Amino acid sequence: MTRLAFGFSLVPTLDVGAHRELAVAAEEHGLEFLGIQDHPYVPEYLDTFVLAGALLAATRRIHVFPDVTNLPLRPPAMLAKAAASLDLTSAGRFELAVGAGGYWDAIERLGVERRSRAEANAALEEAFELMRAIWRADRRPLHHRGVHYTVDGLVPGPRPAHPIELWTGARDRRRWP
Repeated sequence: MTRLAFGFSLVPTLDVGAHRELAVAAEEHGLEFLGIQDHPYVPEYLDTFVLAGALLAATRRIHVFPDVTNLPLRPPAMLAKAAASLDLTSAGRFELAVGAGGYWDAIERLGVERRSRAEANAALEEAFELMRAIWRADRRPLHHRGVHYTVDGLVPGPRPAHPIELWTGARDRRRWP
């Protein structure tokens, strides 16, 4: 039987002090998860991963995750490195939720080419494979030549403190061919 866990999601506005207070209060009241929206194209928002690090440092038990990471703006090899680093520095309290990209007009303004829904979903699946391979951290160089991502000779690592589960988020139903 799956155990039900509770948490909340916050918008990464510039008020870092308020976010720290809220994270500490949430932890004190028994919440287990804190999600942080990831919209790097909004100028009034802090970077989700930087804020996650600050909130993990200010707390002791609550798990933090991006709600949801914008994959088109965060290449999977770098995303795996950031996630593992946050997980290691927080003693295993970082989780990872990833989206294929939903706000393409804003994503394109940051220099990323628009993908079709099918391409975005395929890129998400490929990214998950690549991130899992990087987290295995067996020190054998990775050679991945996929449709959307390529790494050639990347030495995997670091290994996260705990097995990070990969969650997905979506704005609407996935359409199957």
